[in-house]
Amino acid sequence: MSEYNKGSLSLIGTIAMGTGVMVGAGIFALTGEIANYAGKYFTLAFLGAGIMAAITSYTYIKMSNAYPSSGGIGMILKKCYGASPIAAWGGLLMFFSMVINQSLVARTFGNYITQIDGIGIGKGAIPWLGLCLVIFSFLINILNNKWIQGFSLVTAVIKVVGLLALAFGGLYASGVNLMFIRETSSETGALSFIGAVALGVLAFKGFTTITNSGDEIEEPHKNVGRAIGISLILCLAIYMVVTVAVGSSLSLQEILDAKNYSLAEAARPLYGEWGVRATVGMAIIATVSGIIASMFAVSRMLAMLTKMEMVPHKHFGMPGGIQKHTLVYTAVLAGLMTVTFDVSRIAALGAFFYITMDILIHWGVLTRTDHSEVKVEKWVLKTSIGLDLLILFGLFYIKAKDDLTIIWIALVSMAVIYFYEKHFFKAK
Repeated sequence: MSEYNKGSLSLIGTIAMGTGVMVGAGIFALTGEIANYAGKYFTLAFLGAGIMAAITSYTYIKMSNAYPSSGGIGMILKKCYGASPIAAWGGLLMFFSMVINQSLVARTFGNYITQIDGIGIGKGAIPWLGLCLVIFSFLINILNNKWIQGFSLVTAVIKVVGLLALAFGGLYASGVNLMFIRETSSETGALSFIGAVALGVLAFKGFTTITNSGDEIEEPHKNVGRAIGISLILCLAIYMVVTVAVGSSLSLQEILDAKNYSLAEAARPLYGEWGVRATVGMAIIATVSGIIASMFAVSRMLAMLTKMEMVPHKHFGMPGGIQKHTLVYTAVLAGLMTVTFDVSRIAALGAFFYITMDILIHWGVLTRTDHSEVKVEKWVLKTSIGLDLLILFGLFYIKAKDDLTIIWIALVSMAVIYFYEKHFFKAK
């Protein structure tokens, strides 16, 4: 599509898109990663991340209800900081965090494909399988909104039903172990748990996909907030049931050994090889639908930032309008990320970018918006900032111990983006 199509997304279709992005990234991509830091409390880490998302989404809902826009995050930042380098910096942090999320989902797709017996695909093919998914998602996004929301709705139903069947079967077989995971000698420190919560936030940040769809949603002043709330509740419920089932079926060591395909291993004790294949099938559906929905939203956000003249734009000889060009840029960057970084680094980098942008949003709404137009509770905004700072510190802590390089990559890349935007505004 070369132009926006206002009111083209229904409430149900929007919920399906938001849920699709969250489930694709959350359960399939992050279960093993979060268990690596939260240990036997990994279900509680998901719960903590869900509570964080519920609190921090308040700001986005209030701003989107007041000013619905397909620019989403870019619109909020411009309302707070004007057309300035800081607003553009925040917008690009969000853009890159969503692109990073796409590469996380694409790598997860590759991880699960390699678990299919008999096809002879080794782990070396994971990044290239992910790249194929990025290309496929780009081609789907050239189609119209109705097709995309219909596809998202069908796949969301398949994922929810399939995951719940897997989870309840596992719980029935295990007798429901409310300790969440079988005994392990591993100990989890408070800061490691907080760092795991920071990574868990990525499992819920798909609600920003809804924010970025803005006035393409029917009755956006009401339905943006409704869609965000319903999507978060659905995803948290699914995460709780599935992670308890995984913890009841596998020991911590078994989860860590499987890590990037732990849900498939959790299906093995009850359902055998058939269960593994069914879980791989659900993972494929989840990752495909998740990246399609994410690419749909993020390309529109970048197009809006371009129309706001907050980021530079070059056609490079491509036909079509800005929106189609930003879709190409999104796909190219997601593909490069997919073949460059592994899941652990992708998740950490995405979390650094997203949490930093989130703090910028809450601070801007708290200190720089007209509260007579956007009626907000200041204590909620302050709480959001405090929680973001806490989990950001936890994320720094766990990555300083495990992978200091990714911290430097995050800091340097954020600095480069800011100074590039500063130069762009000065040269205008």
